[in-house]
Amino acid sequence: MTQITPGTLPAELHKAAGTVTRLLAKLDDDSVAGPSQLPGWTRGHVLAHIEGISNAMARQLEYAARGETIELYDGGMDGRTKAIELAAGHSLEEHTEAVTAAVGAAIAALDALGPDDWHARIAYRDGTVLDGGLALWRELTIHASDLGLGFGPETWSRPFCEHLIGFLEARVPDSYKFVLQPTGLPQMSIGTGSTSIAITGMLTDIAAWLAGREPSLGSLRATAAADGVELPQLLPWPAAQPAAR
Repeated sequence: MTQITPGTLPAELHKAAGTVTRLLAKLDDDSVAGPSQLPGWTRGHVLAHIEGISNAMARQLEYAARGETIELYDGGMDGRTKAIELAAGHSLEEHTEAVTAAVGAAIAALDALGPDDWHARIAYRDGTVLDGGLALWRELTIHASDLGLGFGPETWSRPFCEHLIGFLEARVPDSYKFVLQPTGLPQMSIGTGSTSIAITGMLTDIAAWLAGREPSLGSLRATAAADGVELPQLLPWPAAQPAAR
């Protein structure tokens, strides 16, 4: 799988941020209030979440620079949910100003990092600044697709799909090993269980399915012991906070 490093991540983040900016320009107030690809969320909810996670990651970096950590969201996940609901109904002008400022601040903070800064600790997933940067890449890319404006998972790059598949290995049930067979690309395996299931299809469709999104280039096929089976149920998305210890 493609390895994303501090040397390659900033360029990918700028591409993702540019996509969000271009999609904002496609919206009007009516379409902001329309449904997104996420059940129960309008596009306004998605934009409010992009603003929130961008501000949260910028804050993670701010504290990391001082050798400190702070929770991802004020008020934890309840605070995150309340902030999204409060901002979801904003006008396009308000969303554009808030999202542009938040994404810009997060990208600028990452651009300013020195080589050693990427290894500083943050509270997010009890990880490092690099983990936070990768999370922002995932959030910007996936939620740009969730806006439903013609930038679906079929547009995700191979490096992004391979990174996302590696990250989402945590969704593979303990008893399974998924043998992923992306069309025209090398096979890869995730999971360590004793029951092997082969998942065949386009790389972007495999990544979309693992991310809980609708594959858009064709149907995925699952086989076990040479027989067709249903696509297996996945475990929940990896939690944003480390388990209590």
